[in-house]
This record gives sequence, structure tokens and C-alpha cells, in this order.
Amino acid sequence: MDTVLASQPYGRNLVKRILASLALLFILTSPSLSAPKVILAPYSGIITPVSAEFMLGAIEHAEKENADALVIELDTPGGLMDSMRDIIKGVFASKVPVIVYVSPEGGRAASAGVFITMSAHVAAMAPGTNIGAAHPVSIGGSPGKTKGPSEKNEDEGQSKVMEEKMVNDAAAYLRSIAQKRGRNEEWAFAAVTQSTSIPATDALELNVIDFVSTDLDALLTAIDGRTIEGFDQPLLVKNAVIERYEMTRRQRWLAAISDPNVAMILMSLGAGGLFIELYNPGLILPGIVGAVCLLLAFYSFQTLSASYAGVLLMMVGMLCFLLEVKITSYGLLALGGIAATLLGVLMLFQQSLGGLGVSWTVVISSLGGLVALTLGVSALVMRAYSRRVETGEEGMVGQQGEAIDRLDPEGTVRIQGEFWNAEAVGGSIKKGSDVVVVSVDGMKLKVRG
Repeated sequence: MDTVLASQPYGRNLVKRILASLALLFILTSPSLSAPKVILAPYSGIITPVSAEFMLGAIEHAEKENADALVIELDTPGGLMDSMRDIIKGVFASKVPVIVYVSPEGGRAASAGVFITMSAHVAAMAPGTNIGAAHPVSIGGSPGKTKGPSEKNEDEGQSKVMEEKMVNDAAAYLRSIAQKRGRNEEWAFAAVTQSTSIPATDALELNVIDFVSTDLDALLTAIDGRTIEGFDQPLLVKNAVIERYEMTRRQRWLAAISDPNVAMILMSLGAGGLFIELYNPGLILPGIVGAVCLLLAFYSFQTLSASYAGVLLMMVGMLCFLLEVKITSYGLLALGGIAATLLGVLMLFQQSLGGLGVSWTVVISSLGGLVALTLGVSALVMRAYSRRVETGEEGMVGQQGEAIDRLDPEGTVRIQGEFWNAEAVGGSIKKGSDVVVVSVDGMKLKVRG
């Protein structure tokens, strides 16, 4: 009896320990009780297929990690419409709340960035940032023959109709996004049709965004407990564990070359390498570097959905520069190359929402470098053509030497340390006299004193 009574406290303590261990294990493994997790995906640059791949990858990663939210830290001047639409489709289909935070201070969400920001479940901006100017951009036209006034008016009318279609399509799209997220539809329409742009504080007052926060921690604290449409649970992200989602090396490299200015520089370097290789065949390295640079430039233009007409015009311009080295055109081919390249630059990008375009500084410096290289190579070629022949039979004419024997009319002469059979022209030549080669007849020189 005493043994049973003594064992009861021990049994009760064992049960308590087991229950405490199970409770601790439940707390540690329960998703609702563990620290919230937020994925942070920072992006700064033009909206291109590379940026779309990165942001869609961030959404997929957040879903796999069962994150409580995904924050896209955005700073963009705009970009391609197709890439923007891919990103928005991914945001709408996301199983994780997507927060777009326009940051850092001084950053912007312009053109395509407006669409992406307003499509987010939560839209926020840092102080000192701005949003707007979402008017579609259509650059350039088709070069051709000189047209009369009626033809010009007809082309201008068609261009205006096409531009109106683009604007109406973009305005309707942004307005539908604002309607879906319960944001200011009138401002969304004005941002496209009138290129309206506003700072962060005005965007908050006009219900374009949801929050203005100084940093990410302040933003997560402000949105904690917010109910998101389409999600059963409220957003619990206060004091969340932040996991950064960065671009891969491949994406960073592709993003670096997927820039209009970089593409223009690559094309100029490619043409320069081919100039040098054509001028001095066999160097190999300039030709290889030039070919690689041209291929990278073409890849960049393809990634940026550049106009085929623009790219072809630029290729014609480069071809004109190359032909200038081989054909004497007195600068006409170089002028044609400049004109074709400039027209190509103007026509490169036609379906974009800002941010795409080659800087005129880059254009002028690249063309200036190509013109200088073309003129330099052409000058070297002309100098080579005008240089006196110094080898072969023609190289012997005009050479001076000494008569070893008396030439009456034949004998032996020494030219540049070599002995030649020679024949005197215009009378005999004394031994030891200076002679000049007049012509070459087989292995015999004709000389005069």
C-alpha cells in the first residue's frame, strides 16, 4: 500500500513532463504560432522579360516557402508592355499576398511601374518617391520616298489613330486594375491619357496607394492585421523574418545587357572590331570580339522587342561604315551610315511604356567613335596605296648602286649589297661609278650612270 502511494506523485510528474513537451513541440511546429516570414524581392531598372522572369520567380518562391507575404521593392522608369502584363498576371494569380513598395527615397514607379504598383494587393511608397506618367510611347516612323502634303496628312492621321488605340487600351487596362483593387479609377485614367505624375503623399490622399512608409519595418508594422481580398487569414507580418530573393547571376548578366544604351555600345564595338579585322586580316582577336559584341547587341534588341526595321537600318548603317574602308566614296558611304543609324535609333522601340530608348549622348559618342575609326582606317588604307613599292621587280626601280665592272654595255653592279648582271643604258659606265636602276628585264638590271 505504501509503495502504491509513493509511486503516484512520480507518475503525475511524468505525465506533466510529457504534456509540457508535447505543448512545446506544438508551439515550435505550428505555422500560426511561429514567426511570420516575408520574402523581399528588390528590383531597380527597366521592365523587360528578364525583370518579368525575376518577379514571377519571386512569386513562385514565396508560394513554395509558404511565406506570409511577398514584398517587391520597385524602382523603375517603365518598360515593355508585354513584360508588364506578364508580371500583373502573376500578381493576380499569386497564392501569397503581393506588396509592391516603391523605394528607396528618390525612386519612382513610372509608366509600366504604375500598372505593377496598382495591381498589388498592398501598394505602398517611400517618402520622396513619385508615381505616374503611364502614357504609352510610340517612337519613329517608316522612312521612304518624299511624300506630298496629302500623303503626309494621311500618314499622320493613321499614326494618330494607332496612338489613340494604344492609349485607350492602356487606360482601360489600368482602370480595370484600379477597379479590381478598389483604388482611384479616375486618376488611373488620367495617368495614362494625360501622363499625370504625383508624389507619394498625394498618391495616398487620392487613394492611388495604401500606405506611405519610411522603411520596410514600418510598412510591415502598418499593414499587420490588414484583411486582403481573396485570402481567408488577415495579413500578419509584424516582426516578420525577412528573406531576400535576389537575381541569379544569369539574370543579372542578362539584365545588364538588356539595356538600349548597352546594346548600342555593343553594336558600335562589334562594328569597330570588324573594321580592324578587315583592315588587317589575320589578327583574329578583333574579329572574334566584334562578332561576339554584335551577337550580344542583337540578343539585347530581341529581348527588348525592338523594331525589326530599326535594327535593319542600324545594320545598313554599320555596313556603310565597313564599305567606306574598302570603297573610295569620298565620305558618302560614311554619311549614309550616319543617316541610316540615326533613323534606326529613332525607330527601335514602338510598343513601350516609357524607360526604353537610346540616350542621345550614347548615340552621338558611338557614331563619333565609328566615324573617327572609319576615317582613321581609311587614311591608313590611302597611305598604303600611295606608298612606294619596296619589294619585287618594281621595288628595284630607282635603287642606287655601284658599278663593279665597266659596263660597255654589260657588266656587274652591286645594289644593296647584292651583285646583279646589268646593262648600261645611254652609253658605257666606268668601273666604280654610281648607277641607278632604270628597269628590270628578268634577272638583268638596266641601269644608267
